[in-house]
Amino acid sequence: MSGERRDVRPRGPMGHGHGMGGGEKAKDFKGTMRKLVRYMDRYKVRLLFMVAFAIAGTVFNIIGPKILGKATTELFNGLVAKISGTGEIDFARITEILLFLLGLYLVSACFTFIQGFVMTGISNDVTYSMRQDISGKIHRMPMKYFESRTHGETLSRVTNDVDTLQQSLNQSVTQLITSVTTIVGVLIMMLSINIWMTLCALLILPISMGIIGTVMKHSQKYFRGQQKYLGEVNGQIEEIYAGHNIVKAFNKEEDVIDVFEKTNQKLYDSAWRSQFFSGIMMPVMQFVGNVGYVMVALLGGYFAIKKTIEVGDIQSFFQYIRNFTQPITQVAQVTNMLQSTAAAAERVFEFLDEEEEEQLSDHPVDISGLRGNVEFDHVGFGYDPEKIIIHDFSTQVKDGQKVAIVGPTGAGKTTMVKLLMRFYDVNRGAVKIDGHNVQDFNRSQLREMFGMVLQDTWLFNGTIMENIRYGRLDATDEEVIAAAKAAHIHNFIMTQPGGYQMVLNEETSNVSQGQKQLLTIARAILADNKILILDEATSSVDTRTEVQIQKAMDNLMEGRTSFVIAHRLSTIRDADLILVMKDGDIIEQGSHEELMADGGFYAGLYNSQFERAEAV
Repeated sequence: MSGERRDVRPRGPMGHGHGMGGGEKAKDFKGTMRKLVRYMDRYKVRLLFMVAFAIAGTVFNIIGPKILGKATTELFNGLVAKISGTGEIDFARITEILLFLLGLYLVSACFTFIQGFVMTGISNDVTYSMRQDISGKIHRMPMKYFESRTHGETLSRVTNDVDTLQQSLNQSVTQLITSVTTIVGVLIMMLSINIWMTLCALLILPISMGIIGTVMKHSQKYFRGQQKYLGEVNGQIEEIYAGHNIVKAFNKEEDVIDVFEKTNQKLYDSAWRSQFFSGIMMPVMQFVGNVGYVMVALLGGYFAIKKTIEVGDIQSFFQYIRNFTQPITQVAQVTNMLQSTAAAAERVFEFLDEEEEEQLSDHPVDISGLRGNVEFDHVGFGYDPEKIIIHDFSTQVKDGQKVAIVGPTGAGKTTMVKLLMRFYDVNRGAVKIDGHNVQDFNRSQLREMFGMVLQDTWLFNGTIMENIRYGRLDATDEEVIAAAKAAHIHNFIMTQPGGYQMVLNEETSNVSQGQKQLLTIARAILADNKILILDEATSSVDTRTEVQIQKAMDNLMEGRTSFVIAHRLSTIRDADLILVMKDGDIIEQGSHEELMADGGFYAGLYNSQFERAEAV
């Protein structure tokens, strides 16, 4: 399109944009986690229940080895008494202890199940809300955001990053709570058994912390790299898939594969390294735990010989050592997981914090009763305020007039339309509708006045009836059919299998570009907007189809203010007003006959097209 922004990233199949967005290093880990906690504040009641059940389930689990130790002591004492002939094994007491232990573990399992159920619901609700917020945010963001980024970069926020958040929240939060509770609880139980054995077991902590710190130091950058290159790979796939016909037409398959393989190799390397460092933590920590286990076993045997502690307490202590080293490992893994959480959450919050368009005006103008008079009053505009591309643009358009905007590529034709629909705000001057500045309208109401038919047709996966009705969702079937007839597409629809109920999708190869264009015109006719914008709507069809589309557009434009951007000047000879643009300014304006009589820039453009047509 003419007049489009020049400083955008490459978007074609060979573009090297960031694609689906990466996992840049979390610039502020603590700040991001605080934001995430505040975002989850709406679920604080459920979170409190989850924390309570997680702690309760863990505490009951921690008490278990101590009670089992009592059963062991009872069995050992009974066995010694039987051997010495002073008594018997009290199986009734042992059974009583074991049944109590079984009940304890069942209660612990129930609490654990409930906290898992609650946390799964919370993580799903958080990601559901985030996707809703992102979806709403997309509709409030200015056009410049999307024109300066690849599609994949935005899609990443809804897919990769939110999925990462969902998985890590569901796993890391409960794991962190239960692990910390286990460490504290087990430490208390160990101290209650024997302080010296506990101190011996605690000697493994400095070693564990050193290992955790080393692994985190190395793995953190690889987790960020993994997220980043995953985004780039997805972005490249999305762009190449969208432009696969261009890739094939220019024989760029090998180049595309080469670019993809380089990025994919980077993803492979970072993913392998991050998973390697994450994977080695468990076996290393198990080894450290086993060393501590041996040390305590020797010390426990010494105390048992001196009859300082009971045999059952030693057995309980061994279990606590196992339970003590495992949560340390889990905390380390959760810490790694939280790095991924922070990286993904930061990108989501960065997106949600992006600058938005002002949707509402303080004193909005009511669009009812407006006729469609348009005025550009000394408009000046530049995508970059330091580089003005439209210097002093003024013209008046009366309601019902057909206005054609012509000029070479880059003259600013499409930019004028973007200013009219307030996709961008002017730097100086004003755009007015019926004397009201477009900035005095609520954006949604302002855009209700406009209907658009673009060069690139947009039809979604749905029936023909649904695609046309998209122009006005409350339209009846009869009104949809009437719009299709006015667009000269009804007869074609009736020849299709299913007629108006035929589903349009990527496999619908029997619908030509011209017929798709007619469907979008039918949609615009049904919408019945005051002002129409036709942006090179016939540039991609043959001459015969162009005549058919032109008839449909004549029906569409009847009685409406229309702005037509066209390269084929033969299609706009009947325009009430032709605005000739060059380098962002109107250099000529008038009817076709007046401009041809002047023999200026427009006449030169028209004659050059006519000569090319004659040559063909």
